[in-house]
Amino acid sequence: MIVTQALEAMKTPRILIADDVPANVELLRDQLQLLGFETIMAVDGPSAVSTCFAELPDLCILDVSMPAGELGVEDRVTGFEVCRRIKRDPRTARIPVIFVTALSDTTDRVRAIEAGGDDFLTKPHNRLVLGARVRSLLKLKAATDALEASLHRQRELERLRDDLMKMIVHDLKTPLTAVLASLEMVLDGDFGTVTDGQGSVLAHAYAKAEDLLTLIDDLLEISRMEGSRLNLVRVHLEPRPFLEALLADWTLRLRQEECVASLDVAPDAPDFEADRSLLTRVLSNLVQNAVVHAGRAVRIQIEARRIPMGIGITVRDDGPGIAPQHQELIFRKFESLHAPDASRVRGSGLGLTFCRLAVEAHGGRIWVESDLGKGSAFHVELPLHAPRATPTSGAAAAG
Repeated sequence: MIVTQALEAMKTPRILIADDVPANVELLRDQLQLLGFETIMAVDGPSAVSTCFAELPDLCILDVSMPAGELGVEDRVTGFEVCRRIKRDPRTARIPVIFVTALSDTTDRVRAIEAGGDDFLTKPHNRLVLGARVRSLLKLKAATDALEASLHRQRELERLRDDLMKMIVHDLKTPLTAVLASLEMVLDGDFGTVTDGQGSVLAHAYAKAEDLLTLIDDLLEISRMEGSRLNLVRVHLEPRPFLEALLADWTLRLRQEECVASLDVAPDAPDFEADRSLLTRVLSNLVQNAVVHAGRAVRIQIEARRIPMGIGITVRDDGPGIAPQHQELIFRKFESLHAPDASRVRGSGLGLTFCRLAVEAHGGRIWVESDLGKGSAFHVELPLHAPRATPTSGAAAAG
């Protein structure tokens, strides 16, 4: 459908004929005009290149042997050089090129392909064959142009979506911070005594508001990671004290959710360098996933061990698990899955995206091993020395 619409919208195709023999030019022009195409002419290599850049034809038909002028090649291979120059310029790279020559040596065909040519006709050529090949290449160009236009529109929509997301996130953070401050004041008794029942409800609301603030921070961090090189604040970390501090921060939340957490640090687990803040948020996201998405109280174990590339940290739970076909999907931006309880959504599609970008910024990798009904194990592997600055995968793909 897209290709058909592109062909219908396209004006009468213009074809550049480049040949230094007037009789050949006249023959090709008459044949192409009978087939319904417009033609423009060039008589040597330099004029073929300049006309192509100036007129942007829909297709080029090049003689192989014609005057090279200032192109700096032998006359007998001028067409190949013209094709190379057309194909390496972004403005003309998608223009199809047909070589027409009296030569039929295999070497010439190979050189035509290497130069970027799309087809090859040997003199004398058949008018019907010429017409069929021209129409075929024009359809292919229309399809390529339509695909490029579609990708351009998609990039524009993604840019608009990301800009809108950033604006909304910034607008959300200010009132949410005020909500958290107000809840904290109430819980501290600044507005009077709070009963145990009220305190429990308010504490639950405060925890959920903090979850939302973390989600907003993830959005901001992901945008920053995708848009630029990430400079890590590298510090020396000992695995046991670092992970003990992480679990200490989760003590209250785990108690509220009736979850049990344990720590298993192997004796040979090495010290390493990392951005403490980023890595804490990565592991906190993994713990939160285990707590929130299980639909019931779970047992969580955090493990650290030496691996060939440095240190391996695993966050393991005995929750419902993740189906094999979803284990790559969950690390993609804005992807989400449904937990066994249909009322509980497995994530916003942001937390694990943040984890992947942050771990890759450290020069490491993250993946999950999971079986339905048997729990999940999220593995993080990091080198002992984090790079000072590294492009995230999102930045590398931005473009």
